[in-house]
Amino acid sequence: MSWMSVLPPLVAIIVVFWRKEVIVALLLAIVTSELLLTLQGGESLLYTFIATIERIISVFGSAGNTRLLIFSLMVGALLAYIRESGGVAATVEALLKRGLGNTKRSASLMTVFTGIFVFIESNLSVLTAGILSRGLFEKLGMSRARLAYLIDSTSAPICILILLNGWGAYVLGMLDQQDLPGSSVATLWSTIPFNFYAIVTLIIVFYTAFSGRVHGPLRKVEEQPQEHQDIPEHAPSNSKARYMLVPLTVMVVGMVAFMFGTGGGDITQGDGSKSVLYATALACVVAYFMLLISRRNTHQQLVDTGFKGMSELLPLVSIVLLSLALGASLRELGTGTFLANIVGEYLPLFLIAPMLFLAGALISFTTGTSWGTFAILIPIAAPMILALDLPAPLLLAAVLGGGVFGDHCSPISDTTAVSALASGCDLLEHVRTQLPYALTAGGVTLVLYVVTSLIMI
Repeated sequence: MSWMSVLPPLVAIIVVFWRKEVIVALLLAIVTSELLLTLQGGESLLYTFIATIERIISVFGSAGNTRLLIFSLMVGALLAYIRESGGVAATVEALLKRGLGNTKRSASLMTVFTGIFVFIESNLSVLTAGILSRGLFEKLGMSRARLAYLIDSTSAPICILILLNGWGAYVLGMLDQQDLPGSSVATLWSTIPFNFYAIVTLIIVFYTAFSGRVHGPLRKVEEQPQEHQDIPEHAPSNSKARYMLVPLTVMVVGMVAFMFGTGGGDITQGDGSKSVLYATALACVVAYFMLLISRRNTHQQLVDTGFKGMSELLPLVSIVLLSLALGASLRELGTGTFLANIVGEYLPLFLIAPMLFLAGALISFTTGTSWGTFAILIPIAAPMILALDLPAPLLLAAVLGGGVFGDHCSPISDTTAVSALASGCDLLEHVRTQLPYALTAGGVTLVLYVVTSLIMI
């Protein structure tokens, strides 16, 4: 299919920035991809309509995808319970009384450190830091877009650096399939100092949190009057911080426990999609019973509250669903493989790592998935390492960093959608305000790969 395989993501990106309608953009991209697949298979053009519907339905054929969608809905119920309880306002007051989060700097740093502490799973990191900090950010006049940037740009970089999580297990499983010299574990750990994008991104995040300065579109958003969330000025007299902190603690501890359980006692082998769903469901149950036992709400009122919270997130869940469908369609179309070939086989050796980084960013940006990018590029990078005697840590780090970079920039990434969801920020506003930061980190990273390659190769 060659260059035509790039048309669907281009359609999505153009419509997103032209019409500011993500769902329409994703639908049109899926239709375009299925049209190309129909032509490729020699089917009637009329089959495109059916193929589009079946592609969306096929998302539920993957248990992992279904868990992600149900998790996204249950987050809505959890947020609704916490909001109904008054726990957010009570927690904010408690933190302020103790001198925690009473300045923009301390609130931002607390958000970043929360995201770092919950390194087990990127979605859990984003969700925990977002829920904990939303009230503080509103009290201090900081935008939801700033919060979305901080949690999104902390979660994936810290997960790909610490590696004691599902990310590490996934990449380790891919490395085991290659014939690289030495152990896969040692090779994976040796990528950490060369994962320049993750390191540079975290440096910029800490700079933003510590200095309080924001730039570009984010600065313009901060200068506007901020839309208030449904958080009262003072906590209700019968509310306590525990109505928020206990469910959050249950979710985080439950995630760790379920990772151990699903991994047979090895946290690195745990199933991230199962664990995050089970932990969120458990947190919802705890929040429900805490409100029921307090006799502030009846069972029926809590059921209504839970479903209302889910309904508020339906647009974002729809975006996640369509993003997953588009990713599957693009994989079948061969978009990622075509883009990977951009790297080429006649590049000067010192440009291979920078080109792998750019190819990873391009694939991740256009397909909306960093993990899919790893699956495409690691099998391409491994033979280059062996045939040309190149440093494996450097090239593999370029692939990993490129996947995260493209994911940060992509408006069709499910991680981007979850970050917007957790912070209460509009999805396109999050993409627009985070993009300059991601591009800056990406530019610095590209230079670092060129310089490092000149030294090492």
